[in-house]
Amino acid sequence: MTQKSVLVLVGSLRAASTNRQLAEAAIDLAPEGIDLAISDQHRDLPLYNEDIDVEGELPASVVAFREAVGAADAVLVVTPEHNGTMPANLKNAIDWSSRPFGTGAIVGKPVAVIGTAFGQYGGVWAQDEARKALGIAGAKVVEPTLSVPNSVVRFAETHPKDDAEIVAQLEEFINAFAASLDAVDAEQQAA
Repeated sequence: MTQKSVLVLVGSLRAASTNRQLAEAAIDLAPEGIDLAISDQHRDLPLYNEDIDVEGELPASVVAFREAVGAADAVLVVTPEHNGTMPANLKNAIDWSSRPFGTGAIVGKPVAVIGTAFGQYGGVWAQDEARKALGIAGAKVVEPTLSVPNSVVRFAETHPKDDAEIVAQLEEFINAFAASLDAVDAEQQAA
């Protein structure tokens, strides 16, 4: 496997969110050849508005975010569930990265979605909505997933990196994600 840079977008904006902690644990567990790095650039994006999505007049935050997504080999989205769906900031990031239509930074980019949530299903609705939006935006959504339920209780006093069960699940996810990236590379080389 060649070195892969993976941009990690955390849907929760709280500094100590359990999803940020899950992302940090994934970074710690990444195998050689996978470089995961959390980006907070989506926090500064204005709400998507076609009136301001004008080449040469784009807000600096949009230009920087699109460049970061474009430069990454893949994207990992780590999302909580807000009212049964993904947080607005994450949807906004997907919208900005999908433009210009058909050539946006996310188009053709391998993306995986994982997360943790307070509920008993671990935020699967939010993850499904994120995958749907990403796929429509043109991303190459890959299969490996991970949903961790009961986050507020489970991680009340334990960081995910100190939870043996979560570490095992994250390692399994990251290895499957790495294999998916290799498969995408093989598809692209064969095309």
